[in-house]
Amino acid sequence: MVIESHPDRLPKHLKSQAKSKFKEVRKIADKVGEAGYFVVVPDFFNGDYFDTSKNLSEWLPHHSPVKAAKDAQPLFASLRKEGKSVGVGGYCWGGKFGTEVGKTDSVKAVSMAHPAFMIVDDMKEVKRPIEILGAEHDQSTPAKQVYQFVRVLHQRNDIPYFAKIFPGTEHGFACRYNTSDPFAVRTAEQALAYMLDWFNRYLK
Repeated sequence: MVIESHPDRLPKHLKSQAKSKFKEVRKIADKVGEAGYFVVVPDFFNGDYFDTSKNLSEWLPHHSPVKAAKDAQPLFASLRKEGKSVGVGGYCWGGKFGTEVGKTDSVKAVSMAHPAFMIVDDMKEVKRPIEILGAEHDQSTPAKQVYQFVRVLHQRNDIPYFAKIFPGTEHGFACRYNTSDPFAVRTAEQALAYMLDWFNRYLK
C-alpha cells in the first residue's frame, strides 16, 4: 500500500489504482483511509497473483519486489510533485518492496508486517524510518531474523526504527486471518494500530 497524507489533492489518474483483488488488503486500505489517509494499492503482479497452485521459485523471478520498487518510482514522483508526504505499508512480499523503497528518498516512512524475502544486509541500506511487525512463528522471516534486523539498525543508530514480535502468531496474521477468531482479529487490529501510529508520527 502506498499511503499519503493529503488525499484531496491526489491526481485523478492515480485513484483508479486503489482497486485490488485482495479483499483483506482492500479492507485494511479502507481502514487506513478512514484514519485520514489516501491509499493507493497498485497491482504490481499484473493479475498474476501467487497462490498454492504455483511454484514460488518459478513465480518470484517474474514478480520481483526489487523491480517493483523501481517501477513504482513514477508514482512516488507524481505524489512528491504535488507536495505529498508518502509512506509505504507492506505485507509479506510488500515487506521487501517497502524495504527497497526505504533505501531511496522517494518516501518518508515504511511499515511492514510479517515481511518476506528480506536479508539482514537490507537494514544497512535503509534510509527512512522503518517499522517491522513480525510473527512469532514465521518461516519466511523468523523472529530470530527480525532480532538480527534490529541489531543492525541499533548499531547504525542513524534512522528511527521499531520492531515487535507478536506472540502466538504466524505468517499472514496481520492481513490474512480468521475473522471468527477473537485472538486473530485482536492481533491484526493491533498490527494496524502500530502501522497507523508510525505513519501519524512520520507523515503528518
